[in-house]
Amino acid sequence: MTLVVGIGGVTNGGKTTLAQRLLSAFPRCRIIHQDTFFKPQEQVTIGEDGFCQYDDGCDGCHVGTPSCPKKKLQTNPSLPARVLNALDMDAMVNEIQRWMNTEDMERPRLLIVEGFLLYTYLPLVTVFDRRYFIQVPYEESKRRRSTRCYDPPDPYGYFDGHVWPMYKLNRRQMEEKQVDVVYLDGTQPREDLFDHVSKDIKELLVNCNNESCSRKH
Repeated sequence: MTLVVGIGGVTNGGKTTLAQRLLSAFPRCRIIHQDTFFKPQEQVTIGEDGFCQYDDGCDGCHVGTPSCPKKKLQTNPSLPARVLNALDMDAMVNEIQRWMNTEDMERPRLLIVEGFLLYTYLPLVTVFDRRYFIQVPYEESKRRRSTRCYDPPDPYGYFDGHVWPMYKLNRRQMEEKQVDVVYLDGTQPREDLFDHVSKDIKELLVNCNNESCSRKH
């Protein structure tokens, strides 16, 4: 059986760093990075704010309704889904399922899914055994992002005009749906954060072996 763990949260919160640290600590561990599923830039919608909508979707769209193309993935009509236009979410879900359905000797014991938009999309929300959400204050997130190089680079005003407002919007939607997440303080020293999460995952793996995971694969 595979334990599936999500590491989501604010931009530049330390998601990738934590995921890579866990990868080195746990045997038979694999990582799926959400960033690898971005569509080509020319396919990304330009919003009213003038920026590419890398973390936007059809707000209020319910999986299984005529307005939403993801009908086949509906499993719980009471939980709205945010269909993300800039990401190939179907390909991402298929990749997770591929790892979960591989032969026993090749199947990872721990599968980590890392990304900034994991918990407003129904097929991902339902696949995780644990959902971590890293949070840092606005000032720290902006400072960290200013030190990073992106391709394409952030246009002037992108963080304040798009990145932070969309983070708040998606977080609010996650909280309104009452998605069960474990909040993490991304301002903690990296080693402290790793120690906390790795201890939790070890306990989950023990329970997964003794009682079976929430989903049997």
